[in-house]
Amino acid sequence: MNKYGLSSRFTSPVACYKYCICVSLPSLIFAAEMSSNKISRNKKDDLFHVIHKVPAGDGPYVRAKHAQLVEKEPEAAILLFWKAINAGDRVDSALKDMAVVMKQLDRAEEAIEAVKSFRGLCSKQAQESLDNVLIDLYKKCGKVEDQIDLLKRKLRMIYQGEAFNGKPTKTARSHGKKFQVSVKQETSRLLV
Repeated sequence: MNKYGLSSRFTSPVACYKYCICVSLPSLIFAAEMSSNKISRNKKDDLFHVIHKVPAGDGPYVRAKHAQLVEKEPEAAILLFWKAINAGDRVDSALKDMAVVMKQLDRAEEAIEAVKSFRGLCSKQAQESLDNVLIDLYKKCGKVEDQIDLLKRKLRMIYQGEAFNGKPTKTARSHGKKFQVSVKQETSRLLV
C-alpha cells in the first residue's frame, strides 16, 4: 500500500484512474499525479537535447556530442566524431568539433592533420570556419609560419572580395548567438 491507500499493482495512470472511480479522493489525486509525472517526463525527454545543447537524433555525430557535452568523455567523443566523419554524418561539424576536442586534450598536431586530410569532404561554406580552427591549432602548436601563411591567405581573400561571397557583412555565430561582422571587423580580428 502506498500513501494514498493503493496497492503497488496499479502502476499506470489508466489503471489508477479506473480504480479511483470506485475508491476515494486520495486515489484520484494519486492518479492525477501519475498522469502529470508522465507528461512532464515526456517534456523533459523532448527538451533534453535543448538543455544539454546537443543535437536531437541518434546518429554518430549526435552520440559524439552527447559523449563530449553530457558524459564529459572527450576520448570517446573523438572516436565517435571519427565514426561520424567516416559515415558522412554532419562531416563539417564533426571535423570542427573533433579538432576542438583534440586541442583541449593537447592533441593539436593530430587535429591539424585531421583537418588538412578531411577538409575536402566538407562543404565550401565550412572552409572559412575550418581555416579559423586551423589558425587556433597552429597557435597552440607554435607553428607561427603556418599561422602567418593562413592569415595572409585569408586577408588576400578579403581584399580580393572573395570573402563573405562579395557581400559587405556576414552572419557569424559565437556561443549560440548570431551577429553581423563587417569586412573591416574581420580584417581587424585577423590582424590582432
